[in-house]
Amino acid sequence: MGSPERALVIACGALARELLAVIEASNWQHLAVQCLPADLHNRPQRITEAVRQKIRAARASGRFSQLYVAYGDCGTGGALDRMLAEEGVERIAGAHCYEFLAGSAVFESLSDQEPGTFYLTDFLLRHFERIVIRGLGIDRYPHLVAQYFGNYRRLVYLAQQPTAERLAAAQAAAGRLGLAFEWRDTGLAPLAQALAFVKRETIQ
Repeated sequence: MGSPERALVIACGALARELLAVIEASNWQHLAVQCLPADLHNRPQRITEAVRQKIRAARASGRFSQLYVAYGDCGTGGALDRMLAEEGVERIAGAHCYEFLAGSAVFESLSDQEPGTFYLTDFLLRHFERIVIRGLGIDRYPHLVAQYFGNYRRLVYLAQQPTAERLAAAQAAAGRLGLAFEWRDTGLAPLAQALAFVKRETIQ
């Protein structure tokens, strides 16, 4: 077993591509990433224990000098943060992936402008049919759109890597949900900034 020289970020699978892109672009070779299934968001009561198991397995492996978590509360009702305090593991700042990807200031501004906002990320856009349309049963019962999204007014696409095709798909998604469409080119800088504290604390 080699000496522990790397830090591990235990992350939600919905952030996998973006995290790896940030790490590669920043040449943060000291950081490794392990992801849990993004589908855990459909069963938030399972997130806390799944993350705990990852933490303990990483420690038992002896491969990592430090551990961090890239999750928001994600519907755990504070249980995730309580568990992380028990385990002595820090998570990146933010309530959820929308804040990680948009940056706190931008997300707060969007929320203040229109509390009734449904957010899409690149991940959610790629899996819109599976997670939103089929996952909520809208493909079988179209009238559910009004029940699920009746209190929303707009859809905001937080685009990490926007293309004309993705913008068109996001606008079509807004149309299917009966929502006004807006988008923001967030890039990856806000996520890189959220991860920067890991770099500072790891490299001494």
